[in-house]
Amino acid sequence: MSSVPRPRLTSIDQLRGMVMLLMLLDHVRETFYLHQQVGDPMNVAETPPVLFVCRLLAHLCAPAFVFLTGLSAWLYASAQPRGRAAASAFLFKRGAFLIVLELTLVNFAWTFQLPPHTLYLQVIWAIGLSMLALSALLWLPRAALLLTGAVLVAGHNLLDGLRLASGEPWHALWAVLHQRDWIVLGDGLRLRTTYPVVPWIGVITLGYAIGPWYGRDTPTDTRHAWLLRTGLAALAVFVLLRALNVYGDTPWQSMDDALRTAMSFFNVTKYPPSLLFVLLTLGTGLLLLRLYEQPAWARWLTPLADIGAAPMFFYLLHLYLLKALYLLAVAIFGHNQGDYYGFGSVWALWLATALLAVALYLPTRAFARLKARRRDLAWLRYF
Repeated sequence: MSSVPRPRLTSIDQLRGMVMLLMLLDHVRETFYLHQQVGDPMNVAETPPVLFVCRLLAHLCAPAFVFLTGLSAWLYASAQPRGRAAASAFLFKRGAFLIVLELTLVNFAWTFQLPPHTLYLQVIWAIGLSMLALSALLWLPRAALLLTGAVLVAGHNLLDGLRLASGEPWHALWAVLHQRDWIVLGDGLRLRTTYPVVPWIGVITLGYAIGPWYGRDTPTDTRHAWLLRTGLAALAVFVLLRALNVYGDTPWQSMDDALRTAMSFFNVTKYPPSLLFVLLTLGTGLLLLRLYEQPAWARWLTPLADIGAAPMFFYLLHLYLLKALYLLAVAIFGHNQGDYYGFGSVWALWLATALLAVALYLPTRAFARLKARRRDLAWLRYF
């Protein structure tokens, strides 16, 4: 049985931990700043720049996490005697588990409705379906995997004009695959396909396909070069395509001032993630993976690695903590922002996020250490 050097896994956990904290910031915003809604893409003429930055930073979360899920699947396969067969089986089981988790514990954390009237098919759903898809795709040759991932990521925007109305044949399937929409099931239950999955399948496939960069026989300098060059190339293609304004996202516009124009330039579409969204976020993520392999960073980034080692535990815990805090705030202060309780300043979001990160860190670290210590408990791998 082969093994992956610990520093490589540490850099992956560090990036995963960082995006979990950015996700925490975004979910604090969605909990305590709903009196100022932020759409997708954002309305740059009306969105305050500091709020725009909060949302822009959060864009890194889903693509980095899905990409690292694919990479981690390759690492898992490389460490198993049965290789791809073991990875395929694990991906299928964990993907199904995540879908059930999204429809139950995750949705209840957001809505507190039982029985639910609305089910939001969000990031955990998308990761689950992407893992199911990858469990089949990973049998392809590596070149075919790279091509499949690139086509799904780069080509899906060609389908943006294809929209089906509710009630039309194949509407529900298309809403799951590419069209963010509502699916009405009857009896007062409806589904919101927040994360159409076609491009996310492309992202997880690309993550798996770059796995050999982390192989035991790959020199560290070679991996570093590939991470750096690919990250810079992705950002360069983003700038070029965005400047041309011809494909890959909603066109940007020249605004009244340079700051708003820059906001428009970086105002990319997440639902579903456009080609430019993926280029910007994954390009940044690859550069961070390269940066985190610097030995000087290791000690300072240990807390991020601790969080990144138990991401699902952190995810579920933070959702229920945020919901409890919001209900407590409403009970004490009422609705101070129209229909919501909310902070009066964006800076309060950052302060609340920092305090919550500290509160969540110790239980997450404890759970991560439990996972590392009790490898005989297979169910812990699902968290």
